[in-house]
Amino acid sequence: MAKTNDPADRLTPVLRPVRAGNGFEEALEQILQLLRLGLVPGGGRLPAERELAERLGISRVTLREALKVLADQGLVESRRGRYGGTFVLERGGSPGEDELRRRVAGVDVEDTLRFREVLEVGAAGLCAAHGLDGPEARRLRTALAATHDAPLAEYRRRDTLFHLTLAELSGSPSVAARYAAVRATLNDLLDCIPLLVRNLEHSQRQHAALVDAVLDGDADGAREVAREHCDGTAALLRGFLS
Repeated sequence: MAKTNDPADRLTPVLRPVRAGNGFEEALEQILQLLRLGLVPGGGRLPAERELAERLGISRVTLREALKVLADQGLVESRRGRYGGTFVLERGGSPGEDELRRRVAGVDVEDTLRFREVLEVGAAGLCAAHGLDGPEARRLRTALAATHDAPLAEYRRRDTLFHLTLAELSGSPSVAARYAAVRATLNDLLDCIPLLVRNLEHSQRQHAALVDAVLDGDADGAREVAREHCDGTAALLRGFLS
Protein backbone atom coordinates (compact mmCIF):
# COMPACT_ATOMS: atom_id res chain seq x y z
CA MET A 1 0.00 0.00 0.00
CA ALA A 2 1.46 3.38 -1.00
CA LYS A 3 2.14 5.95 1.65
CA THR A 4 -0.15 8.93 1.51
CA ASN A 5 1.70 11.04 4.05
CA ASP A 6 5.16 10.77 2.53
CA PRO A 7 6.59 14.32 2.37
CA ALA A 8 8.02 13.53 -1.04
CA ASP A 9 4.47 13.22 -2.44
CA ARG A 10 3.85 16.91 -1.71
CA LEU A 11 7.05 17.93 -3.46
CA THR A 12 6.41 16.23 -6.78
CA PRO A 13 4.69 19.24 -8.41
CA VAL A 14 7.68 21.49 -7.65
CA LEU A 15 10.85 19.40 -7.76
CA ARG A 16 11.99 18.45 -11.24
CA PRO A 17 15.30 17.86 -13.00
CA VAL A 18 17.00 21.16 -13.73
CA ARG A 19 18.22 22.11 -17.16
CA ALA A 20 21.88 21.83 -18.04
CA GLY A 21 23.78 25.07 -17.70
CA ASN A 22 22.19 26.62 -14.62
CA GLY A 23 21.93 23.69 -12.22
CA PHE A 24 22.91 25.61 -9.08
CA GLU A 25 20.62 28.57 -9.75
CA GLU A 26 17.59 26.50 -10.79
CA ALA A 27 18.00 24.08 -7.89
CA LEU A 28 18.09 27.03 -5.51
CA GLU A 29 15.00 28.47 -7.19
CA GLN A 30 13.04 25.24 -6.76
CA ILE A 31 13.99 24.76 -3.10
CA LEU A 32 13.10 28.39 -2.35
CA GLN A 33 9.77 27.80 -4.03
CA LEU A 34 9.17 24.81 -1.78
CA LEU A 35 9.74 26.98 1.27
CA ARG A 36 7.57 29.85 0.08
CA LEU A 37 4.72 27.55 -0.87
CA GLY A 38 4.86 26.00 2.60
CA LEU A 39 5.18 22.48 1.17
CA VAL A 40 7.79 21.89 3.85
CA PRO A 41 6.58 23.87 6.89
CA GLY A 42 8.73 25.48 9.55
CA GLY A 43 10.32 22.71 11.60
CA GLY A 44 9.86 20.20 8.79
CA ARG A 45 12.69 18.28 7.20
CA LEU A 46 13.64 18.40 3.54
CA PRO A 47 14.13 15.09 1.73
CA ALA A 48 17.48 13.40 2.28
CA GLU A 49 20.35 14.81 0.22
CA ARG A 50 20.52 11.75 -2.02
CA GLU A 51 16.82 11.90 -2.86
CA LEU A 52 16.80 15.66 -3.34
CA ALA A 53 19.84 15.53 -5.62
CA GLU A 54 18.26 12.76 -7.69
CA ARG A 55 14.98 14.62 -8.04
CA LEU A 56 16.77 17.77 -9.17
CA GLY A 57 19.24 15.92 -11.38
CA ILE A 58 22.30 17.54 -9.79
CA SER A 59 25.34 16.35 -7.88
CA ARG A 60 25.28 16.28 -4.09
CA VAL A 61 28.13 18.81 -4.12
CA THR A 62 25.96 21.31 -6.03
CA LEU A 63 23.02 20.56 -3.76
CA ARG A 64 25.10 21.20 -0.64
CA GLU A 65 26.21 24.54 -2.04
CA ALA A 66 22.57 25.51 -2.60
CA LEU A 67 21.62 24.36 0.90
CA LYS A 68 24.51 26.36 2.37
CA VAL A 69 23.12 29.50 0.74
CA LEU A 70 19.75 28.81 2.33
CA ALA A 71 21.40 28.21 5.70
CA ASP A 72 23.37 31.45 5.39
CA GLN A 73 20.09 33.26 4.77
CA GLY A 74 18.55 31.76 7.91
CA LEU A 75 16.02 29.67 6.00
CA VAL A 76 17.23 26.17 6.89
CA GLU A 77 19.64 24.49 9.27
CA SER A 78 21.57 21.26 9.12
CA ARG A 79 21.39 18.89 12.09
CA ARG A 80 23.62 15.89 12.67
CA GLY A 81 22.85 12.55 14.20
CA ARG A 82 20.41 9.73 13.69
CA TYR A 83 17.47 12.11 13.34
CA GLY A 84 19.46 14.76 11.52
CA GLY A 85 19.00 16.32 8.11
CA THR A 86 18.16 19.73 6.70
CA PHE A 87 15.30 21.41 8.55
CA VAL A 88 13.26 24.45 7.57
CA LEU A 89 13.44 27.24 10.14
CA GLU A 90 10.41 29.11 11.38
CA ARG A 91 10.25 32.54 9.79
CA GLY A 92 8.68 35.74 10.98
CA GLY A 93 8.52 39.21 9.53
CA SER A 94 11.79 41.12 9.63
CA PRO A 95 12.98 44.59 8.53
CA GLY A 96 15.03 42.97 5.78
CA GLU A 97 12.03 41.18 4.34
CA ASP A 98 9.85 44.28 4.68
CA GLU A 99 12.44 46.35 2.85
CA LEU A 100 12.66 43.74 0.10
CA ARG A 101 8.91 43.76 -0.40
CA ARG A 102 8.83 47.55 -0.44
CA ARG A 103 11.50 47.77 -3.10
CA VAL A 104 9.94 45.25 -5.47
CA ALA A 105 6.30 46.23 -4.89
CA GLY A 106 6.23 48.62 -7.82
CA VAL A 107 8.30 46.48 -10.18
CA ASP A 108 6.91 43.98 -12.66
CA VAL A 109 9.65 41.42 -12.15
CA GLU A 110 8.63 39.15 -15.03
CA ASP A 111 8.40 42.03 -17.48
CA THR A 112 11.82 43.28 -16.39
CA LEU A 113 13.39 39.85 -16.81
CA ARG A 114 11.82 39.27 -20.23
CA PHE A 115 12.76 42.68 -21.57
CA ARG A 116 16.29 42.27 -20.26
CA GLU A 117 16.57 38.90 -22.04
CA VAL A 118 15.27 40.33 -25.33
CA LEU A 119 17.80 43.16 -25.22
CA GLU A 120 20.82 41.12 -24.10
CA VAL A 121 20.21 38.24 -26.48
CA GLY A 122 19.58 40.70 -29.31
CA ALA A 123 22.69 42.75 -28.55
CA ALA A 124 24.88 39.65 -28.40
CA GLY A 125 23.57 38.44 -31.74
CA LEU A 126 24.06 41.86 -33.37
CA CYS A 127 27.64 42.17 -32.12
CA ALA A 128 28.54 38.73 -33.44
CA ALA A 129 26.72 39.10 -36.75
CA HIS A 130 28.15 42.53 -37.58
CA GLY A 131 31.61 41.78 -36.22
CA LEU A 132 33.68 43.98 -33.92
CA ASP A 133 36.76 45.79 -35.22
CA GLY A 134 40.05 45.92 -33.34
CA PRO A 135 39.26 48.77 -30.91
CA GLU A 136 35.75 47.42 -30.27
CA ALA A 137 37.05 43.91 -29.60
CA ARG A 138 39.66 45.31 -27.21
CA ARG A 139 36.99 47.33 -25.45
CA LEU A 140 34.85 44.24 -24.91
CA ARG A 141 37.82 42.20 -23.68
CA THR A 142 38.79 45.01 -21.30
CA ALA A 143 35.27 45.14 -19.87
CA LEU A 144 35.36 41.37 -19.35
CA ALA A 145 38.80 41.50 -17.73
CA ALA A 146 37.59 44.14 -15.26
CA THR A 147 35.06 41.68 -13.86
CA HIS A 148 37.68 39.03 -13.11
CA ASP A 149 38.69 38.82 -9.45
CA ALA A 150 36.62 41.91 -8.67
CA PRO A 151 35.94 42.44 -4.94
CA LEU A 152 32.35 41.57 -4.08
CA ALA A 153 31.62 45.23 -3.34
CA GLU A 154 32.74 46.14 -6.88
CA TYR A 155 31.42 43.17 -8.80
CA ARG A 156 27.93 44.42 -9.61
CA ARG A 157 29.21 47.72 -10.97
CA ARG A 158 31.78 46.01 -13.20
CA ASP A 159 29.27 43.39 -14.30
CA THR A 160 26.88 46.18 -15.25
CA LEU A 161 29.59 47.94 -17.26
CA PHE A 162 30.37 44.72 -19.13
CA HIS A 163 26.75 44.29 -20.19
CA LEU A 164 26.36 47.98 -21.04
CA THR A 165 29.46 47.73 -23.22
CA LEU A 166 27.98 44.80 -25.12
CA ALA A 167 24.74 46.75 -25.64
CA GLU A 168 26.61 49.82 -26.89
CA LEU A 169 28.72 47.74 -29.29
CA SER A 170 25.54 46.37 -30.87
CA GLY A 171 25.51 49.49 -33.03
CA SER A 172 22.01 50.51 -31.96
CA PRO A 173 21.76 53.57 -29.69
CA SER A 174 18.14 52.61 -28.97
CA VAL A 175 19.16 49.16 -27.72
CA ALA A 176 21.90 50.71 -25.58
CA ALA A 177 19.54 53.31 -24.06
CA ARG A 178 16.79 50.83 -23.31
CA TYR A 179 19.25 48.34 -21.88
CA ALA A 180 20.63 50.99 -19.52
CA ALA A 181 17.10 51.66 -18.26
CA VAL A 182 16.17 48.03 -17.73
CA ARG A 183 19.55 47.31 -16.15
CA ALA A 184 18.89 50.01 -13.54
CA THR A 185 15.67 48.25 -12.60
CA LEU A 186 17.39 44.87 -12.67
CA ASN A 187 20.09 46.13 -10.30
CA ASP A 188 17.42 47.31 -7.86
CA LEU A 189 16.13 43.74 -7.82
CA LEU A 190 19.61 42.21 -7.59
CA ASP A 191 20.41 44.44 -4.61
CA CYS A 192 17.61 42.66 -2.74
CA ILE A 193 19.30 39.25 -2.95
CA PRO A 194 22.71 38.09 -1.72
CA LEU A 195 25.80 37.99 -3.90
CA LEU A 196 26.55 34.28 -4.24
CA VAL A 197 30.14 33.33 -5.01
CA ARG A 198 29.11 30.14 -6.84
CA ASN A 199 26.74 32.12 -9.05
CA LEU A 200 29.36 34.80 -9.75
CA GLU A 201 31.91 32.17 -10.79
CA HIS A 202 29.31 30.62 -13.08
CA SER A 203 28.47 34.04 -14.52
CA GLN A 204 32.14 34.66 -15.24
CA ARG A 205 32.39 31.47 -17.27
CA GLN A 206 29.29 32.50 -19.22
CA HIS A 207 30.72 35.98 -19.80
CA ALA A 208 33.91 34.48 -21.21
CA ALA A 209 31.96 32.11 -23.46
CA LEU A 210 29.81 35.01 -24.64
CA VAL A 211 32.83 37.12 -25.58
CA ASP A 212 34.41 34.17 -27.39
CA ALA A 213 31.24 33.60 -29.43
CA VAL A 214 30.89 37.29 -30.26
CA LEU A 215 34.50 37.66 -31.38
CA ASP A 216 34.28 34.42 -33.38
CA GLY A 217 31.30 35.85 -35.25
CA ASP A 218 29.06 33.03 -33.97
CA ALA A 219 25.72 34.84 -33.72
CA ASP A 220 23.69 31.76 -32.83
CA GLY A 221 26.18 30.74 -30.17
CA ALA A 222 26.31 34.27 -28.72
CA ARG A 223 22.53 34.45 -28.50
CA GLU A 224 22.36 31.03 -26.81
CA VAL A 225 24.99 31.90 -24.18
CA ALA A 226 23.30 35.24 -23.50
CA ARG A 227 19.92 33.54 -23.11
CA GLU A 228 21.35 30.95 -20.71
CA HIS A 229 23.04 33.70 -18.71
CA CYS A 230 19.78 35.64 -18.41
CA ASP A 231 17.95 32.45 -17.42
CA GLY A 232 20.36 31.90 -14.52
CA THR A 233 19.83 35.38 -13.12
CA ALA A 234 16.08 35.06 -13.61
CA ALA A 235 16.04 31.78 -11.68
CA LEU A 236 17.73 33.38 -8.68
CA LEU A 237 15.48 36.44 -8.69
CA ARG A 238 12.30 34.38 -9.01
CA GLY A 239 13.48 32.13 -6.21
CA PHE A 240 14.26 34.92 -3.77
CA LEU A 241 11.60 37.47 -4.74
CA SER A 242 8.55 35.41 -5.72
